[in-house]
Amino acid sequence: MSKYSAAKDPDLIGTYPAFVGSGGYVWDEVLEYRVWCHPHDGAPDFDDGDDYFYSFETYEEALAYSLAHAGTEAPLVLVLQEEYIDEPEPEKYIHIKEKRIAEWKPEFLSRPQRNEHTIPDFFSPHALSNRLDIIRGLA
Repeated sequence: MSKYSAAKDPDLIGTYPAFVGSGGYVWDEVLEYRVWCHPHDGAPDFDDGDDYFYSFETYEEALAYSLAHAGTEAPLVLVLQEEYIDEPEPEKYIHIKEKRIAEWKPEFLSRPQRNEHTIPDFFSPHALSNRLDIIRGLA
């Protein structure tokens, strides 16, 4: 059994853009896991020292690759966010109603997967005082 959700569509792994957003507090789908490789840290140099990544369906595959190869980072996860909560400055939250792809630490998948109540409950005037801990999966 996997520690984290597998990618939603294995046929699309490796087709997503290299540079994507980050953050957002909630997620809708796991798209792929990535291991970034850095030639300046010992990864093979395929393109004049530029960094690159390999894509995987599961966290465990990505972790195994990163542990077995020099010059790699710990795995990251690419998630789809149909809508999300942005925090442009500390404690200022904005509900963004547009689709985007974000790269996260896999541990962030412990945050609740977004449902129809997640974001409205977060912004409700009756929200609990620990709403940020709830959305972070800490409460």
